Formats: sequence, structure tokens, C-alpha cells
Amino acid sequence: MPRTPITRRRAVTTALAAAAFVGVGALPAAARPGAFPRKRGGRDCADLEHQKRVSVRLQKALWQDGDTSLVDEFVSPTYIQHNPLAADGPEALKAIATAVHQQFPDEKFNIVRVLAEGGLVVMHTHQVFVPGTPGRNVIDIVRFEHGKIAEHWDVIQDVPSTPSVNSHDMFATLSSPRTDQPGPQRLTAHSKRVVLEYVNRLARQDLSVLDDLLAPDVIQHNPNLPDGARATKAVYADHFKQFPNLTFDLKRVVAEGDLVAVHAHLIDTPGALGQAVAEIFRVRDGKIIEHWDDFQDVPATSQNNNTMF
Repeated sequence: MPRTPITRRRAVTTALAAAAFVGVGALPAAARPGAFPRKRGGRDCADLEHQKRVSVRLQKALWQDGDTSLVDEFVSPTYIQHNPLAADGPEALKAIATAVHQQFPDEKFNIVRVLAEGGLVVMHTHQVFVPGTPGRNVIDIVRFEHGKIAEHWDVIQDVPSTPSVNSHDMFATLSSPRTDQPGPQRLTAHSKRVVLEYVNRLARQDLSVLDDLLAPDVIQHNPNLPDGARATKAVYADHFKQFPNLTFDLKRVVAEGDLVAVHAHLIDTPGALGQAVAEIFRVRDGKIIEHWDDFQDVPATSQNNNTMF
């Protein structure tokens, strides 16, 4: 959701930003509640699990092993790239992965959580180029078409070297149960409704939604947000005073079980390029109980013509 004045993120300006896989206004039809059939089992669930396995397998092969042999099998020839430092097409993907692995042969790619809905797969990853360094917080979204990955978006943020105000890292699951896996499919529709209401009301600067839909002891993984609904509300109230004309243009929503991911374009000041934002929420009993996020400045130029959204 909107960043706070103290959470200004540095833009990713090196070519290494392209190494993260493959590279509120009107809500698109694919993001609206009910736009996709509920997955209760059978072929739909099997397809989603297959897409998740393919996404994770390719991700690790490319960025941890430097193995591009799976690209032709799993990536569409018309692959669309939204990472601003990468070009379209599978050959560009192969070239980036090869170059990165040659420069950083000890890179580790720990995929923490994965969720999928309606042909979209979201992966939350801790990427470390050099062992012992903080690494990067990466949230990738890939879209499947005809069994192959056809499109990719990502948001990339450096993990800060200083301690967070909430004493949590940017990746762990701390709420109960302590699992990174999405909850049962029967929770998906409800979780999605909760997060959509939260995001849309907060985008209208309706601070009462923080009382209504945040658990009192909500766990924050943004390094500059304190835990708890009351503290979060104070931070957002200050931010809205500083940026009364901000906009939060919601682009896509992916939900599975108790996890909901949103992808959006945040503009604090009219006319600014703004930031790409990816957030993941965990929902229980009608409240958001845990929250992870990722911010990246939108650059003025791009290696493709697709925008970050």
C-alpha cells in the first residue's frame, strides 16, 4: 500500500535488476472478485499446481544454476517482459540468465512463498548475489498461456542492511500456523474480498479500514512499518497528510487460500513516474494478520515498450 515518508526506496539502476525472473483506478476484469472460477479441486487445481511447479523450477534453473535449457520448453516464443531493464522474448531471457550466472556463480534464490490463480503465479523470493550480503526482496508475477509462461512483471527492492523497526525480516511467516504455503482453497474468495476492500478503501484515504480489517496485532514485514493496527494507522495518517493527492492504481490481484497478492502503480505526487508496488497479505477471520511488500521506482526509460504494469 502507499509507502510512508520514511520508506523512500532507492531505484534499482544496474542491469542486475533484470535478473529477477524472466525479468485505485478501475480494476481489470482479471483482478475482480469472481473473474476466475473458484478452484475446488480436479483439473483447475491440478493446472495451478503445475504452473507453480513450472514457475519455481524455471526460476531456480535460470538464476541459481544458470541453466537456460528449460526456456524453450516453458517460455512462450512471444514472451512479454515488463522488467524495464530487459527486452522481450526468450532469447533475451537466456542471455540475461547466462550473464548473471557468470558474474555471480554463488547466487542463491530462496523462493519463500508461491500462490496462483487464474493462470497467474506469484513468487516471493529472497535473492542473494553474493553470500553474506543482505540481498534483494523480489516479487514476480508470471502469466501462463497455452501451457507456457507468456508474460512477466516484477518488483525489486534491496534488503536494508540496518535493522527494521519491527524486528522482522522481509520474508518469514510469523503468524500461526507457521507455514509459507497458502491455506485451503475454500478460503480464497473470502480472503480476496477482504483485501480488495482494504486496498480500495485505503486508496481513498479511508483510515477507518485499518480499524475494520487489520488485526490489532498485525505483523508487518515492511522494514519501516511498526507492528500493530494502531501504529500502522498513525504512519498512514502522516503519509496522507504529506501526499493528499496520491493515487494507487490497482493492476492485478492473485489470491490462493489465505494469501492475497496485489500489484499496483503508486503515485504520490501528480505528474511523477511513481513506483511499482507488490504486496502480499495473509487473512484470517476477516482480518489481515500479516503483510509483506515490495517497492521499486518506475524509471524514465525501458528496454521494452510494455511499462512495468
